[in-house]
Amino acid sequence: MLSVKVIALCFVVLGVVAAGGARAANPVVVMETNMGTIKIELFEDKAPVTVKNFLDYVKDKHYDGLIFHRVIENFMIQGGGFEPGMKEKKTKEAIKNESDNGLSNLRGTLAMARTKVADSATSQFFINVKDNTFLDKAKAADKVGYCVFGRVTEGMDVVDKIKAVKTTTKMGFDDVPEEDVVIKSVKIVEDKKK
Repeated sequence: MLSVKVIALCFVVLGVVAAGGARAANPVVVMETNMGTIKIELFEDKAPVTVKNFLDYVKDKHYDGLIFHRVIENFMIQGGGFEPGMKEKKTKEAIKNESDNGLSNLRGTLAMARTKVADSATSQFFINVKDNTFLDKAKAADKVGYCVFGRVTEGMDVVDKIKAVKTTTKMGFDDVPEEDVVIKSVKIVEDKKK
């Protein structure tokens, strides 16, 4: 027969395993575009400031109706800052750059767009359409890098359709799709805080 101590130990181990398995998942959002649906997991554990910032914009419906305003076929697709007609949308304050989180700018990952200033990201993001490790902190020319904060889990076929659209110069901006690629909505579908 098993001793009481062994049985008690088994219950403790099972309790720890169950608690670990119950750890909440990362937030997930669904981005509806006029070219299809993209599902995205956000790495809240690795980029908490960036994910909170992105989700605040989602909750405010900031992205709804904006466009992918910069598309470079063998690089990335960028959105989150402009309405059709290249009208820039007002943003919140810039956030801290979390590019030192160990995540790499690989195909299918989301990263924050920024200016040459390290902590200048606001609402604009890009999806890497190929491995762009030269954008990582360790390899970036400015040694700052671009913060990866999520990855596409479904809909890379849509991302690939977007990266292949014809582009032109509009309102002084290069690499703008000739026909608008519209973000119809971004909605949270799984949030560990719920």
